[in-house]
Amino acid sequence: MQPQNLTPAAERDVTKVPRWLHWLPGILVLRSYQPGWLPRDLAAGLVLTTMLVPVGIAYAEASGVPGVYGLYATMIPLLVYAVFGPSRILVLGPDSALAAPILAVVLQVSGGDPARAIMVASMMAVVSGLVCIVMGLLRLGFITELLSKPIRYGYMNGIAFTVLVSQLPKLFAISVEDAGPLRELLSLGQAILAGKTNWYSFAVGAGSLVLILALKRFERIPGILIAVIIATLAVSVFQLDQAGVKVLGTTPQGLPGFVVPWVSGTDLVKILLGACAVALIAFADTSVLSRTYAARTKTRVDPNQEMVGLGAANLAAGFFQGFPISSSASRTPVAEAAGSKSQLTGVVGALAVAALLMFAPNLLRYLPSSALAAVVIAAAIGLFEIADLKRIYRIQQWEFWLSMVCFAGVAVFGAIPGIFLAVVIAVIEFLWDGWRPHYAVLGRVEGLRGYHDIKRYPDARRIDGLLLFRWDAPLFFANAELFQQRLLEAVEESPTPVRRVVVAAEPVTSVDVTSADMLRELSGMLRERGIALHFAEMKDPVRDKLRRFELMEAIGDNSFHPTVGSAVDDYLGKPA
Repeated sequence: MQPQNLTPAAERDVTKVPRWLHWLPGILVLRSYQPGWLPRDLAAGLVLTTMLVPVGIAYAEASGVPGVYGLYATMIPLLVYAVFGPSRILVLGPDSALAAPILAVVLQVSGGDPARAIMVASMMAVVSGLVCIVMGLLRLGFITELLSKPIRYGYMNGIAFTVLVSQLPKLFAISVEDAGPLRELLSLGQAILAGKTNWYSFAVGAGSLVLILALKRFERIPGILIAVIIATLAVSVFQLDQAGVKVLGTTPQGLPGFVVPWVSGTDLVKILLGACAVALIAFADTSVLSRTYAARTKTRVDPNQEMVGLGAANLAAGFFQGFPISSSASRTPVAEAAGSKSQLTGVVGALAVAALLMFAPNLLRYLPSSALAAVVIAAAIGLFEIADLKRIYRIQQWEFWLSMVCFAGVAVFGAIPGIFLAVVIAVIEFLWDGWRPHYAVLGRVEGLRGYHDIKRYPDARRIDGLLLFRWDAPLFFANAELFQQRLLEAVEESPTPVRRVVVAAEPVTSVDVTSADMLRELSGMLRERGIALHFAEMKDPVRDKLRRFELMEAIGDNSFHPTVGSAVDDYLGKPA
């Protein structure tokens, strides 16, 4: 990655560094750092801190761990990503999209013990960090592109719904059992009707939420900070904590120590699966946000290095009492709007959070839990994607309903089963066109060059005794039998007896052993009926596979033609 606005000499210096140093993009930026960036990075870092603190605490609470650990999971990843992260503008930290899957594992495995909850969350951070690093080193940064846009929308809408529902009890100061979003919503409604609401808590939280949403349209106004300060002052001045409003309380003074997270007697499978799900979500979000800002700042970001940077940040968070983190779609714009020029902005923000923990740990003592819930709810509302889904419904309804299935999967079964459902649906969607692809019998159309589908052009002229058959997909185990079936049906339906079949194979990008054996069998079946099997426009790599599968002797080298036209000329006996 090369930072924006480098001089030509600086760009040459960057390209001459040792290869291993390219795994440390932050060091490369430091080597070419421009003095004029420093005031802007310092100012942006201080502005960013005003969001890092309340949001970090809020997302920690939403993830099932005490609020102070959200500050640990904020400052450590920022410092590590400044070295390993390729994006000069991205801000990492606790994220609303990860809160639901983290909370699901923490609640199931910790048994309500805060100390165990912290260890479980830290174990998830370590595992997700290792997963991201390994995948980055294996150059698998492309895998998140396998999830289509409707599936991503459905999953993220489900996550947003889950996060929102998980915070509503805190808004009303009501404790409900974690049993999935829909059951939680039902239990909450029953508790409200039973008169269990603390209306002071609700007033503080609802007021904070309204203020945050009202100020959200003004990008340069720190609405979250203003709402949190007003809520904290209200609780302190009117002593609402004595009226049942839950507050953050005394924050431990000092910085987190190095701890190897481990909890004996736990369900490690749940932790591993949850951490892998978190890694996938975090990288999907981070890669999209990183690419967006790379395009905006006219820089290039390597997705594999992005995965390594994210993994290193999560790994460090896990060993310093943090929990899984991701990029932030709310804090990153704040850094950009404040004038950030490099990763130094995140470093300044991390150091400011550390100073708060060291010298003013009681500053947030009266911060109400309902205000923190309002912060998370506001973020969850921002995660919902509605407008583009309306467009998808208008142009491709089956993909819209696919998105709704993913949403329902997360809403009913929870975040972790939901992501695996989304992946399964994505794989099925990816393979569906290959399982049941389009195919066509081809003919000549008057006044139109080439050979075209006779269903679209009923007046197309077919050549007596010749069947031109096109298959619009790779040939593999799932569609091999269908290919054979459709081709034989086309032979039977031909208006004249077929003497030669030419497969227009340009769309066939691959074959496997199953489909190769099918072609051998098909060739023999056609030969018995006096029909020759030929191919046109087959790609060389596919033809190489047929040779490796020992099919060339059965089919013959002279049965392959560079174009459909040349295959027709060969059948008609015209010279090449």
